[in-house]
Amino acid sequence: MKTLIHLAAAGLVTLHAAGAWAAVSADEAKQLGTTLTAFGAEKAGSADGAIPAYTGGLTTPPADYVPNSGKWPDPFKDEKPLFSVTAANMGQYADQLTPGVQALLKRFPDYRVDVYPTHRSVSYPQWVLDNTVKNATSAQLVGKIEGDGVGGAFGGIPFPIPKNGYEVMWNALLNYQRTEYSATNVGAYLVDTSGGRTALPVLNFVEYRPFYDPKNAGTKADWPYDRLWVQIQTPPTAAGQSVLVDYSINYSEADQASWAYFPAQRRTRMAPDYKYDTPAASYGGVTFWDEASIFRGRMDRFDFKLIGKKEMLVPYNNYRLSQLPVDDVFGPKHVKSDAVRWERHRVWVVEATVKADARHAYSKRTFYIDEDSWNFVETDGFGHDGKLWRVGLDYHFPLYDGGGVYAVTLGFYDLEKGNYFLSYTTGENGAPLLRVSDKLDKPNLFTPAGIAGTGLR
Repeated sequence: MKTLIHLAAAGLVTLHAAGAWAAVSADEAKQLGTTLTAFGAEKAGSADGAIPAYTGGLTTPPADYVPNSGKWPDPFKDEKPLFSVTAANMGQYADQLTPGVQALLKRFPDYRVDVYPTHRSVSYPQWVLDNTVKNATSAQLVGKIEGDGVGGAFGGIPFPIPKNGYEVMWNALLNYQRTEYSATNVGAYLVDTSGGRTALPVLNFVEYRPFYDPKNAGTKADWPYDRLWVQIQTPPTAAGQSVLVDYSINYSEADQASWAYFPAQRRTRMAPDYKYDTPAASYGGVTFWDEASIFRGRMDRFDFKLIGKKEMLVPYNNYRLSQLPVDDVFGPKHVKSDAVRWERHRVWVVEATVKADARHAYSKRTFYIDEDSWNFVETDGFGHDGKLWRVGLDYHFPLYDGGGVYAVTLGFYDLEKGNYFLSYTTGENGAPLLRVSDKLDKPNLFTPAGIAGTGLR
């Protein structure tokens, strides 16, 4: 499969000036809307036609969709796989599979990648496309350390024609999400080496994206780009515990801020350790705080190198997965192959290597970012022995009612311990209800006092 490697001659050299890394020229930006979509993806299909040309995404909901119901019916439910990749034939598709997925195929004889027709179903509202075109010539990497922040951008993809790994990572962090979205009854499960399944805490969460709040247009971007509130519903011993996290748009000016509320103490406390490779206690320590949505947080401990763009088989349009009964999703060794939809898409590849003077549990991480949604779809994490350690997969689906993607059904395989987990799936009271809004509906929630008010029991 053809690999599109972007070398220095194609513009990977960053321009340093007074702590800022320059945006693209007006001439370069003319590619947007011509050979490239307005959000920076290749408009044309693949040479063999497996990836179609982009025509605007999916904007018509299926007939059984009920607005604001919290349920998102699968518009492709009648489709069948075109072919399957197994350990027996994976050699034919090796250049389209990440090392992590290849490792899963080799390790589990019944693991299977069912490949369906590719649908470039991600859509954007016009105001986001307009802002993206503006951002192309105004957005800059800012801060004292490369990758610490973004300036000169609002309400759109900041770097639709990226020149380095940091810009691609910020595109993923600032990919288009609705102003506010929430989920209730969000389940997660850990499956151990013996095949035993343990229910992890059931969560409610609300996420607010100031970067995509139209009322912030024209203001100085000193607000966090993302605010996340999470509350534990079960087990009863932990019910009411809440966390609020603010993710900074410029870590040189303001660090990530986290607060935790514990009902037994009736107190809200700062939680400065909720970042980097601190294990997430509510998930039994099977994932790190900076692995929320594959990656979330400051990039100062790694050097991020843009490898290029490839056509790869990745999870895509997974409307069914989060709605399926638990027994239809979780196998004794891995997520059941029948539950997952894979498609061929172009993805950006970024390799992150831990800096010589920094500490992290991973020595290297490779990130795969979808060109249409700018969403993380896969990651491979390597230990300090150089061996592949964890494999992360995001099972996102585009929102056909207004644009954007829902991208928090997330799983990690620990190849050393032999366990795996999947979050944001069906909980003990049924499937999660996923709702979005184009305005901030719960402003009082996103304060330390606000999380205390929701945590009483």
